[in-house]
Amino acid sequence: MRSAVNGAARRILLGVIGRPHGVRGLVHVHSHTEEPADLTAYGDLSDAQGRRFLLRWRGAGVAEITLRVDGNEVKISDRDAAAKLTRTELFIDRDRLPPADEDEFYLADLVGLTAVDKTGAELGTVQTVHDYGAGASLEISRNGNSLVVPFTRAVVPEINLSAGRMVIDPPAEIITEGGAA
Repeated sequence: MRSAVNGAARRILLGVIGRPHGVRGLVHVHSHTEEPADLTAYGDLSDAQGRRFLLRWRGAGVAEITLRVDGNEVKISDRDAAAKLTRTELFIDRDRLPPADEDEFYLADLVGLTAVDKTGAELGTVQTVHDYGAGASLEISRNGNSLVVPFTRAVVPEINLSAGRMVIDPPAEIITEGGAA
């Protein structure tokens, strides 16, 4: 999963349409929500081009897809149409998500924060949050250089969303003579 900022609106990647399931237009859907079934609770989802999708679960990880076009609903009803949607990323606008609990946050809220080291020296700005299943990592950029650090409490001991900053204690493996690599 990566947290994305698309255009003026912050859009959050909630899932990805996978391969077709059967011949009647059903697809596998990979949800990035804590509870996969919650993906459908948000109503319409959209892709990077702005197409709107409505999902209805038909089995564990298998959904029926309806495409909403100009006020009309077009149900994906055959395998070929479903196959064309493979790898389609499904987004929601950040403001449609419920508020996070105290001391919690959405990974997308980290994008744009200033990263500083333990001494307060600026390391850069969080550009992207990557999560490929083995744990999240943060991509921090400054002056055209990127630093990728694991998103763990040991490496990121402090996050202050209201101040727009986080403290990074990079592992020794990614430190160079001149500071963070």
